[in-house]
Amino acid sequence: MPPARSPAAGLRRRKVFLPLVLLLPLILLTLILIFPSRSIPALRDAALRSQQTCDYAAGGWVSDSSAESHLRYDHTCKEIFKGWNCIANGKRNGRALLRWRWKPEGCELLPRLDPLRFLEHHRNTNIGFVGDSLNRNMFVSLVCMLRGVNGEVRKWRPAGADRGFTFLRYNLTLAYHRTNLLVRYGSWSASPNGGPLESLGYKQGHRIDVDIADQTWAEAPSFHDILIFNTGHWWWSSSKFDPIQSPMLFFEKGKPIIPPLLPPEGLDLTLKHMITFANKAMRPNGLKFFSTQSPRHFEGGDWNEGGSCQRDQPLSSEEKVGDCLELGVLRLIC
Repeated sequence: MPPARSPAAGLRRRKVFLPLVLLLPLILLTLILIFPSRSIPALRDAALRSQQTCDYAAGGWVSDSSAESHLRYDHTCKEIFKGWNCIANGKRNGRALLRWRWKPEGCELLPRLDPLRFLEHHRNTNIGFVGDSLNRNMFVSLVCMLRGVNGEVRKWRPAGADRGFTFLRYNLTLAYHRTNLLVRYGSWSASPNGGPLESLGYKQGHRIDVDIADQTWAEAPSFHDILIFNTGHWWWSSSKFDPIQSPMLFFEKGKPIIPPLLPPEGLDLTLKHMITFANKAMRPNGLKFFSTQSPRHFEGGDWNEGGSCQRDQPLSSEEKVGDCLELGVLRLIC
């Protein structure tokens, strides 16, 4: 089967930025904590000011002996998936992981999240996490912190979400919408009648419709006041999308894109369409964030013992859409 080729024309060169370690909860949650959801312009202004004064992506992890488990959560939170519950599964340094914090160079992060204050400031607000397991972890992290101070919740699936919770006393809803690529995809097989892809020798693969939102979150923009998106790791998952046996085949307006795109170009085109979709479908004054990937799969040692991410792939951005703000690994889609 011929390899996918980059188009000779069309998509212009992209700006590439390296995916960094999970800064989303450190930046996003503290920012939206300080300003109530009804003051979104203030939040946007604060984000702009912080970008001018601090590069949150440049820094390192430092030990924080003042951090105790009750400030976040531990194995008692039932929302943590069993396989990822480090403390419950007896991970040797499970509790020690709670005592690390990210320290940007030349500045400090905003104070740790105060669960009660967060609940008070976000009354009558819907917050949605849209993406793969990285955003699922962020959703679970926030739910665990909030349930630690208020357990009066309703569990349901708003707007097609995989799961969701409403804190009844505050009418605050948190929901997670599972989607691997943000867009619709499924298996594809060559037609006996032939076609553009068949003429290039393709027999099977995965059809990726870059302009059609996955149904799991298609209704999310009209329901939530704040949306946090992510995608990335699945785009280079050889176990799911083998470039030879089951390549990603991109479609736009119902037709295959010829010449076929490589995953980086397909991802850029997907982001362009999905940002446009979210901007059009979002509630008035809604707030949208996009987080990049984090490195994973350390080889040759752990993260602090000389290991490296050989399978790590940079996440590119097609262009700044509207007045987008880049905050290290967090992008505010205005």
